[in-house]
Amino acid sequence: MPLLDKVPGELKLYIGGIFTPAQRDALEEANITHVLSVLRMPLDDDLFTPFRHHAVQVDDVEDENLLEHFPATNRFIQEGLDGGGGVLVHCAMGKSRSATCVVAYLMQKHHISVSEALLQVRQARSIVEPNDGFMKQLELYGQMRTPENVEDTPAYQRWVYQHEIELSRAVGQAPEAEKIRFEDEHVTDQAANFELRCRKCRRPLATSQYLVAHGSSKSANDQSQTPSTVETSRDCAHYFLDPLSEWIVPGISLSKSRIDEVKKTTVSEIRRPPGFAVSSPANANTPRQNL
Repeated sequence: MPLLDKVPGELKLYIGGIFTPAQRDALEEANITHVLSVLRMPLDDDLFTPFRHHAVQVDDVEDENLLEHFPATNRFIQEGLDGGGGVLVHCAMGKSRSATCVVAYLMQKHHISVSEALLQVRQARSIVEPNDGFMKQLELYGQMRTPENVEDTPAYQRWVYQHEIELSRAVGQAPEAEKIRFEDEHVTDQAANFELRCRKCRRPLATSQYLVAHGSSKSANDQSQTPSTVETSRDCAHYFLDPLSEWIVPGISLSKSRIDEVKKTTVSEIRRPPGFAVSSPANANTPRQNL
């Protein structure tokens, strides 16, 4: 197998291994101007002196985050191709890391699926085989529609947080406080009736769509009421919430004495002229929540 393999098509895009950059004659013949190195190891700067060089320091392991580098590697590849030269993407074997970056670029460039891009790269280099972790990242990248900004995409943020959860489970401890992600803080397309905020720091803790309805002990014995129709008891001292993260098992409760229920309003009250009669609403006798 040659050390330098061209991806099929009109693009001057090549893939290789760790010894490929040293093949100066082959690189000159291919008019290589940009070299993308995707591996974690010391590299001789003199080896890349004639080229525009970009290095991504990652290991070929399943839990390595290569997805966050896709926008930068795509831009680097496109920059080289736009300049009229050829682009070499290499790792240690030209099998996993470099192939993953090339596949990600082809997915964004041609708007194709992971399998289609991978098949195209394998036509040039049959040993190409991204590890399972990189394959999942490529699939997620496709589901995200190959965005220019990966880190601001909710799906990516959720994936990163899930990785933190798995790491915390492995070491037997909860995630660090600043890394905890509550899904209700990221919901923008669902209207909530109110928020629950800490009385001390005013931080939003949850929104109403995550409350679990429950009744008092008396209503629990009433067979005429079902759990789906029983409203949250006002006599109860806690709010009960769905588990907001998988590390919280089985759920969480908030003491009403330590939080405020902040109603969300969409229309402000209209100021009326003096003497204007206003009819009392039907629920005027309902006690107000502690705000």
